[in-house]
Amino acid sequence: MLPDERRASLALAGIFALRMLGLFLVLPVFALEAARLPGGNDPARVGLAMGVYGLAQALLQIPLGMASDRYGRKRVILMGLGLFALGSAWAALATSIETLILARALQGAGAISAAVTALLADLTRDTVRTKAMALVGVSIAAVFALSLVVAPPLAAAIGLSGLFWVTGVLALVGMAVVAWLVPAEPARPVRPDRTGLRDVLRDPNLLRLDLGVLVLHTVQMAMWIAVPGLLLSAGLPKAHHWQVYLPALLVSFLVMGGLLFRLERRGYLTAVLRAAIALLLVAQLGLTWVAHAQVASVLTLGACLVVFFLGFNTLEASQPSLTSRLAPAHARGAALGVYNTLQSMGLFAGGAVGGWLQSQWGPSGVMLAGAGCCAGWLAISWGLRAPAPQPVAVQSS
Repeated sequence: MLPDERRASLALAGIFALRMLGLFLVLPVFALEAARLPGGNDPARVGLAMGVYGLAQALLQIPLGMASDRYGRKRVILMGLGLFALGSAWAALATSIETLILARALQGAGAISAAVTALLADLTRDTVRTKAMALVGVSIAAVFALSLVVAPPLAAAIGLSGLFWVTGVLALVGMAVVAWLVPAEPARPVRPDRTGLRDVLRDPNLLRLDLGVLVLHTVQMAMWIAVPGLLLSAGLPKAHHWQVYLPALLVSFLVMGGLLFRLERRGYLTAVLRAAIALLLVAQLGLTWVAHAQVASVLTLGACLVVFFLGFNTLEASQPSLTSRLAPAHARGAALGVYNTLQSMGLFAGGAVGGWLQSQWGPSGVMLAGAGCCAGWLAISWGLRAPAPQPVAVQSS
C-alpha cells in the first residue's frame, strides 16, 4: 500500500470499528436490560427494538449510497454518524420500550456502510483493495470479540442507558476521524445520475455478488441462533463461549492473511471466492452432523467454527472489493448501497427464518438449510468474472 492508501484504510476501518463497537456492546445484554423498561416484558416489542435498526439500515443504504455519489462521501458519512449519535442519546434517555424502538430506528437511519466502503474504494487501487477491505473485516471482528468479553461487566456497572451513552460518544469520535484523519476525496467523476442505479441492477456480476452477501449474512445470523445452544450442550458455560469464538477468529485471520492476498495478486480472486463459499458449505454440513448425531464437543465445534470464519472473513473482504471494481465509477455508491441493503436484509432474514427453523426442526434443521443455501450460492457464483486490476492515481497528502 502507498502511504495515503494505508492512512485511508486504517482511518475508515477505525470508523467501522467505532460504530460497530457501540452496536456490539449493546447486543449481548440488550434483551435482559430492556426488560427493565415499561413494556419491556413483551418479547415481541423487545425483538422489534433490536431488529428495527437493521430494517432502517436496509431501507436507507441505497438512497444514502446514491447521495454519496452526488454530494460526496464525507458529507454523507458525517451526517450518518450524527444521526447515529442522536439516536444513541435518545436511546440512553428512553423511559419506555416504545421510545427505545424509535431511538433504535434513528440509529439505523445513519446508514453509512455504502458510503464508507465506496470512499475506501475511491482511495485505493484495485491491486490493494481486497487488503483494505480485509482491514475493515478485521476491525469488525476484533470489536465483536472485545464486546463479548466487556459488555456484561460494563452493563452491570453503567446499565443499558450508560452503554448507549458510550455508543454516542464513539460515534462522535468517528466524526472526528472523518474530519481530520481520512484523506481528501478524489474529484467526483462526471455521472449520469438517473441511470446509475439502473446500470447497477442490470449487471449480472453485481447481482451475483448481491445475492451472495444476502446468503452469507442469512446463514451467519441463522447459525448463531443454534451455535450457542450447541456449545452449552457440549458443556461450555455461556460466559466462556468467547474462549471458542476468539481463537477461531484469530486462526481464520492468520490463514486468510497468509493465502488470500498472494492468490489475489496471481489473478485467482474469483477462485478464492468460490473456495470460500465451499468452506461455508463444509462448515454447515459439519455442524449439521454434530447437531443431528448429538456428538457436540467443544473441540469439534471449534474446528467447524474455524472453517466457517475462514470462509466468512475471506468473503467479507473479497466480495465488497469485487463489487467496487465491477461498479461503474459514476455509480459506485449506488452499487455498494444495493450490496449493503442485501446484507441488512440477510441479517433480518437469518434471524426470522433461523428462529422458525430452530423451533420446527432444531439446530440440525438450521444448519441443513444453511448448507442448502451455500450449495445454491456456489452454483450461481460459477459464472462470476472479475475485471483485470486497473491501477489508479492516489492523491498525496
